[in-house]
Amino acid sequence: MTYHAKIYGGGKMALPADVRRALGIKDGDRVNLNIADGRLNIRTMEQVVRDMQTRVGRLVPEGISLVDELIADRRAEAARE
Repeated sequence: MTYHAKIYGGGKMALPADVRRALGIKDGDRVNLNIADGRLNIRTMEQVVRDMQTRVGRLVPEGISLVDELIADRRAEAARE
């Protein structure tokens, strides 16, 4: 689907309601804007966080818990002090 938006004074743009609904954007939400290949991409911050979690998750070997490792590191530090 193609939508049109108008740019107002100060560079403000109003996203059509259908676009906001499709992206799950509500008044006051922060969004991430990215320009790639001459195109503007808009994502919610939740989408950005989910994407980063997926990317980092691929780097962690199966069966490893980063939370457990962090807790163990903190306990070791506390024991040394």
